[in-house]
Amino acid sequence: MKFQLAINMERLDTSLDMNDVARHTIEMVQMAEDGGFDIVWAAEHHALEMTIAPNPFQTLTWWAGETSKIRLGTAVATAAYWHPINLAGEAAFIDLISGGRLEFGIGSGAYQREFDRMRPGLKQSDAWRYMQEMLPVVRELWKGDYEHKGEYWNFPMSTSVPKPVQPEVPVWVAARSPITYDYAMRNKCHVNCWPLTRPFSEAELYKQQLDEAIAKAGNGFTPRFALMRHACVYDNATGRDEALVAIRTLMGQFENLFRNTGDVVNGFPKQIPLDELEGREQYDPNMLEKNLMFGSPDTVIQKLKRYEALGINEFIYYASMGLGLDAQKRSLKMFCDEVMPALA
Repeated sequence: MKFQLAINMERLDTSLDMNDVARHTIEMVQMAEDGGFDIVWAAEHHALEMTIAPNPFQTLTWWAGETSKIRLGTAVATAAYWHPINLAGEAAFIDLISGGRLEFGIGSGAYQREFDRMRPGLKQSDAWRYMQEMLPVVRELWKGDYEHKGEYWNFPMSTSVPKPVQPEVPVWVAARSPITYDYAMRNKCHVNCWPLTRPFSEAELYKQQLDEAIAKAGNGFTPRFALMRHACVYDNATGRDEALVAIRTLMGQFENLFRNTGDVVNGFPKQIPLDELEGREQYDPNMLEKNLMFGSPDTVIQKLKRYEALGINEFIYYASMGLGLDAQKRSLKMFCDEVMPALA
């Protein structure tokens, strides 16, 4: 099994200093590289302290200068927020300066709140159309001069400057729905998926959709398929309690964004009070511990083996969940030292 790290700079409130968060983030990336992780992923989000990621390529440029071998991915660049020439050039530039370590992840975007600010008038549910037009254009620009006349972008003959140094940049698509799996396989893209806090059956559904899309495409392409879960390894009750309090607090802020309530002050979404969430399955502590990559090293190993048996042989360790900085490092160290060797 291969392992990947998804990590953001994040603050759930003002108690954390931004400088400490930045230092912690790069230390986690370096721990992942030393521990044998294959890829580290940077997100794109805007005006939200819980995911401080205004430009994934700027983040990867930072990480590239502080690492030497771990591959550097965007998970994901939000297509509707970019112009194709800009996106192609930014991506190629990080590939150049990192020595060909770019993994290019593209997606539709997450929150209506962001679209209201970054692409006013666009519904989040329609954003996949931008992604599907964008990707072929970026690939053409990486090859050389290209003119485009499309539904969302039009431009005269142009090219990506610089060009990627890899002969073929690996492309990843974030997928949950059949239409996205079909698109990814037709266009020979790798897939990452995120079942949120849903049970193992959600992963089974995604794997089924992937297999059906591969058969439908019939082009001989075998994708890499990576699954992401919030992860926390602990070896005592205190560690368990810390993890569950952190993830439930984070989910309370996510709930605000999903509802698009507008309760965001200086970049901090107001947390929906936990007592309003009691009885809702997705916030139940026992469910969270069962479905997420939480537990002792032995428990996490058994969970990963279940995914491996399903045909998922790449796991994305999602570190950003509002957990204390020291606890994040303890968890990642145990994962590297005690979990990964059992899945080698």
